Amino acid sequence: MPETQQPMHQPDWLEVARLVLLSRQIDLLEEQQLTPQGKVKYQFSAGGHELTQILVAQALNHPHDAACVYYRSRPFVLACGLSAQEALAGNMARTRSPSDGRDAGVMYNLPRRHGPTVLPTSGDVGAQYTPAAGWAQSIVYRHSVLGEREWQGAVAVAMGGEGSVAANGFWAALNIATTLKLPMIFVIENNSYGLSVPANLQTPGGNIAANLASFGNLKIIDGDGVEPNAAWQAIQEAVQHARSGAGPCLLHMRVVRLSGHTFIDDQAYKSPEQRRDEALRDPVKRLCEYHASPLFPPPLDPDRACTEKAEELCECMTAEIKVELAQALQEAENAPEPDPGSLTKYLFYEGSMPTQGGLRPENALPPVGSPTPQPAGARINLIDAVRRTLEIEMRLNPRILVFGEDVGVKGGVHGATLDMQAHFGVERVFDTSLNEDGIIGRAAGMAYAGLLPVPEIQFRKYADPAHEQLHDLGWVRWRTANRFAAPLVVRIPVGFGKKTGDPWHSVTDEATFAHMLGWRIAYPSNAEDAVGLLRTALRSDDPTFFFEHRALLDTSEGRRPYPGDDYCLPFGQAAQLTQGDELTVITWGAMVARCLQAARSFEGRVRLIDLRTIVPWDQDLVLESVRQTGKVLVVHEDIQTAGFGAEIVAIIASQAFTFLDAPVDRMATPDTPMPYNLGLMDAALPSVARIQAKIEALLVY
Repeated sequence: MPETQQPMHQPDWLEVARLVLLSRQIDLLEEQQLTPQGKVKYQFSAGGHELTQILVAQALNHPHDAACVYYRSRPFVLACGLSAQEALAGNMARTRSPSDGRDAGVMYNLPRRHGPTVLPTSGDVGAQYTPAAGWAQSIVYRHSVLGEREWQGAVAVAMGGEGSVAANGFWAALNIATTLKLPMIFVIENNSYGLSVPANLQTPGGNIAANLASFGNLKIIDGDGVEPNAAWQAIQEAVQHARSGAGPCLLHMRVVRLSGHTFIDDQAYKSPEQRRDEALRDPVKRLCEYHASPLFPPPLDPDRACTEKAEELCECMTAEIKVELAQALQEAENAPEPDPGSLTKYLFYEGSMPTQGGLRPENALPPVGSPTPQPAGARINLIDAVRRTLEIEMRLNPRILVFGEDVGVKGGVHGATLDMQAHFGVERVFDTSLNEDGIIGRAAGMAYAGLLPVPEIQFRKYADPAHEQLHDLGWVRWRTANRFAAPLVVRIPVGFGKKTGDPWHSVTDEATFAHMLGWRIAYPSNAEDAVGLLRTALRSDDPTFFFEHRALLDTSEGRRPYPGDDYCLPFGQAAQLTQGDELTVITWGAMVARCLQAARSFEGRVRLIDLRTIVPWDQDLVLESVRQTGKVLVVHEDIQTAGFGAEIVAIIASQAFTFLDAPVDRMATPDTPMPYNLGLMDAALPSVARIQAKIEALLVY
């Protein structure tokens, strides 16, 4: 047997039967009692899927196996150690559940108990696949690059219904796993319906296994998910293949969905004949019929009263499970309601270590360095500052990986990763497929697996396909009540260029990112700040957007001396760039240089503040300055309507209104995309002359 291959075992069929029956009884309890009573709001039955899921969990016995699941995966999570009390409490939105009442009860997460780690579930169909690919790539990296032999032979599993094969995330992960030959299993539970939509509208013919038969580097297994022995043989084959290092496997399991998509779905779109045929394929019946099951050869269990037939044993198990569930329900109902005072807890790291994710649980996170710069040498460009900081931190921390489109041999479309692949190897600096959903989803899986991914999105507009994964990432710590975390740094060049703009490459849009809860946002205006903020982000515990303005990458406005290899600039600490007692000007990014130039004509009268970070932003310094000057101008490059300047103005109006001597004013780009024509671009951007005129008008107000 190859060294990477784990020995397969026979499942504990009695435990399989108990878990199948437990899952079915929980569904029935919710369908017949708790949902009609209003105690459960979202009920997604797994009836018909139980056997496949529980057998997959039984097969995943490596300590570093992990699975990304979906909203119908409760049988799988029960087999991984979720208790009946936790399952009920989760669906009843109580504490002592996987999310402590924060997330919908069918969105599971479970740090490893026995079996695989269950990574945080997304509510978006298809979003489970790329994080699983990231975990699979981390298995290879931690074993082959970091030399951690205990990761050898582990696999990542992504589970989904046949409807999810139409999603972008499925195809992104499929390309990642097959091009890299990763140890990953796609478990597709085909019950023939996605919601009320038949499978043939998700993929031609309704069978993704048939359609992918010639897909490169992918083993295809088409199995029956309701026949116990057939299901176990198919699952064994898939796991053995993935553990062997031969590459990914698509395990297509034909199951039935005995209930509707949700509790309110009466399945009127199915004919009576279909419903009858599905009932005949109920895996509970197959498992508990003695003649169809060599799983319980007599004597079954001499310690039980029922020892004659498997169906009698199942009846005894069901009776015991009902007693167990009555106790579990009482415990779930007695669990405290979530404390309203904890509502905002765990949006960010607060000193309490998560169980899984990031570098801190393994004591691998370098300490934050000095907040005092030690500038030395000639001035360097902002892009050189980014590259130099990345290289220094990668030498210090072998868990950092840098990847994206063109970051490898080419060295990045802007040159931020020039020659880094030659220095650190293709395992640490690598190109990806042109799929931003795949880039960010993969990064999430890597972060869960204890690595520090630093993906690059080439331009702000290109992040749009990844918004699903970006939102999910920011919520991870909060929606798992700090059980999981996913720290990483996403680098994005933003804004107009020094030679041109256009609608696709010149977007800033920091306000949109500020709405992504759980993310920190750095927006440096010069090389020194870029070094300090990037190093802080790389040594921190939260997901971070690092914006690199295109007009500052290689221009004099952004150049500064290198501030030293240990410099870490704290987030939420703005810089006051000029002294003045009549007007406060607040800005960030490329507008800093323009505001500085405009303020030179009013020496001693204008106090200029560079925010440097958007989340968090330095409210204390801003309010202190406003209270001293009495007048305010906010200048930013993003469009005016709902721009981040509006948030600043609102805080000032709320907390410093009585100190104001003039209306708070804003300058921003008009509500229009950034034009390609240079004249139009200049007309759109706040210019030095217009900023200067606005300052003058406010000073004489």
